[in-house]
Amino acid sequence: MSLVKSKQRVADHGEVFTPKWLVDAMLDLVKEESERIDSRFLEPACGSGNFLVRVLQRKLAAVDLKYGKSDFERRHFALYALMCIYGIELLADNIAECRESLLEIFAEYLNIEASDDLYRAASCVLSWNLVHGDALKMLASDGQPITFTEWGYLGKGKFQRRDFRFDILTGMSNHVEQGSLFAKHEIFTPMKTYPPMTVRELASMASGDTAQGAA
Repeated sequence: MSLVKSKQRVADHGEVFTPKWLVDAMLDLVKEESERIDSRFLEPACGSGNFLVRVLQRKLAAVDLKYGKSDFERRHFALYALMCIYGIELLADNIAECRESLLEIFAEYLNIEASDDLYRAASCVLSWNLVHGDALKMLASDGQPITFTEWGYLGKGKFQRRDFRFDILTGMSNHVEQGSLFAKHEIFTPMKTYPPMTVRELASMASGDTAQGAA
């Protein structure tokens, strides 16, 4: 893989892609976290997904190791692993490629087609978790504040969704007191909390919920 798409993009945006060997070396520095199903990763300049692809592959390997004997658990925890991956990218073609790459890896792992509810649910999750926008300005491409969804797996096929504003979350660094992020400031109050939902209900949101900063 070429490390640049064009000299002009390097000049305009400083765009240079990280080689796979370096991605793996860096992830090995946090090996346990990169292989934990529910660890959350945010790449604020995710490009076409070099880091996030490898994180997902490591997480899915962990899913297979722990839940490989139960198809139900394997499918739902694979989706949960995907739900814990986040990215922001300035360039529209890159964020589209990133979403496609992660969805392809997810679908190949579970051997599912585009008509499967799990595929559609994963596509929705990626449209929300991978934002086309500016991480420095904390704005999506439509000019609205970036929001991220915190996903939780409640078991028995049920997922919890809570939405947070990115700029408010990053403000926690100003409120650290006595070693506690929750010392006097409740910055983790969500903008919106949704009722628990199934994969089918998640998939059905594709037509009723618009991805922020969609390319």
